[in-house]
Amino acid sequence: MTARWRVPAGLHVAAAELPVEGELPSFDGATGWLNSPPLTPAGLRGQVVLVGFWTYTCVNWLRQLPYLRAWAGKYSGHGLVVIGVHTPEFPFEHDAGNVRRATRELGIDYPVATDNNYGVWLAFDNHYWPALYFADAQGRIRHHHFGEGEYGQSEMVIQQLLAEAGPG
Repeated sequence: MTARWRVPAGLHVAAAELPVEGELPSFDGATGWLNSPPLTPAGLRGQVVLVGFWTYTCVNWLRQLPYLRAWAGKYSGHGLVVIGVHTPEFPFEHDAGNVRRATRELGIDYPVATDNNYGVWLAFDNHYWPALYFADAQGRIRHHHFGEGEYGQSEMVIQQLLAEAGPG
């Protein structure tokens, strides 16, 4: 059965071919994991992956969070895995207890890699909070977005990658 989703208003139904931007980097640099055992690109093959870089005091990310939670809830049964990478900006954000508490209080139930040493940040060559990276079922980065906004486009990318992956 093919999943059908309503297309956000004002966006084109026809999907453009998304370029391949590189391979999904390793999460080996993570200093810990919340809500999940450690994840690997090889273990995620066959699933569409959305990696979101964040820090719990970033107002821009806080405005993005409802979309991430909604996508995780709406598409996880169709083959999407949302992974948060908490990379601290300020010294108090390195505290694992603070991150664990913020994750619980903000209702984040998808996997979260803690990245206190910026190992995952560097593996992705990331420079921004928030930042989203979209990987296809073959483990290739196919789209990215830095900052807030473009939520309709991001959801269409998720839908396109899920459609390319086929029934999961």
